[in-house]
Amino acid sequence: MAHILVIDDERSIRNTLKEILEYEKFTVDLAEHGVEGLEMYKKNNYDIVLCDIKMPEMDGLEVLEKIFEEEGDAQVIMISGHGNIDNAVEAIKKGAYDFIEKPLDLNRLLITIRNALDKSTLITETKVLKRRVSKAYEMVGDSDAIGQVKAIVEKVAPTDARVLITGSNGTGKELVARSLHENSTRLSGPFIEVNCAAIPSELIESELFGHEKGAFTSAIKQRKGKFEQADGGTIFLDEIGDMSLSAQAKVLRVLQENKITRVGSDKDINVNVRVVAATNKNLREEIEKHHFREDLYHRLSVILIHVPSLNERLEDIPLLADHFNQQICEEYGTPPRKIKDDAIKELQKINWTGNIREFRNVLERLIILCEKEITGKDVVSYAMPISK
Repeated sequence: MAHILVIDDERSIRNTLKEILEYEKFTVDLAEHGVEGLEMYKKNNYDIVLCDIKMPEMDGLEVLEKIFEEEGDAQVIMISGHGNIDNAVEAIKKGAYDFIEKPLDLNRLLITIRNALDKSTLITETKVLKRRVSKAYEMVGDSDAIGQVKAIVEKVAPTDARVLITGSNGTGKELVARSLHENSTRLSGPFIEVNCAAIPSELIESELFGHEKGAFTSAIKQRKGKFEQADGGTIFLDEIGDMSLSAQAKVLRVLQENKITRVGSDKDINVNVRVVAATNKNLREEIEKHHFREDLYHRLSVILIHVPSLNERLEDIPLLADHFNQQICEEYGTPPRKIKDDAIKELQKINWTGNIREFRNVLERLIILCEKEITGKDVVSYAMPISK
């Protein structure tokens, strides 16, 4: 149940609030002035603070400011017998959830508290989700190979430079792209991913640039393309080596002019997008075969990042195993498994043709099949290793 702190210099009000709130099954602490209230706030994790404005030693607005200097997600509701518009506006500006005048309307107070708790819950859930998303896209490892990638990302992310990421399937090219976005000045903007290999060539232009109603048979309404959706953020063109030459020409124009034209329209639309592309192909060879435009390659490859295969960074397997062990067991709601040293050694013997993606799948299989610990014998039995 929610934990509430009441800060008020009037004993009768403190006691009345305590009695009512405890009847509603809340846990309540009382403080008779701002200094005491702040000390209690620093020592406890409160969900709601009810704070009077006019108090000796330190007034409520000063208490409000100092509360927000501390860590915590408490919602602060200001109460005052000297209510006026200026006080209310000032309190809300300083971050208060609401302002309630004395004598207190208890029904309104309880509704306000419950609404504030809903907001606090949403804030907490959002922070948890953000941490989970951040962990899900974390580049794990301290080998020299992955360290070089991290170093380049750190330097390049704050810029708007275009990046071309290369590497085999399953190495984590998307993780690099997301890391570039999350550490950039465009973090508050969208991150739009386009799998160029998964979209039929006849639909790729509509997917990227959008279309007008009636542009083709199935275009029953206007549609924004991925470049418009990514305006102010980052567009990630995954497997760009599989894009048709006609679509490549259109992408080249966007990079040159920062403008797109929807299919079926002759109107230019300005877009402000950072382009990050990835491929598992050798684009130099594709250029020689006339499958990829050289001018587009040079536009995309301002910065080149090659993501190493797992076989090139076997020393990262202990960290990767621990990372996925925690992640997978959290998803299943079970305690993490103990991974024995001989299991790590067997995992390091495997030829990981599917890279990180394959490694995660194997570890998930081991977690499902092994109840408490994963041994070297389990890896040999269940991982289905391919001899080098």
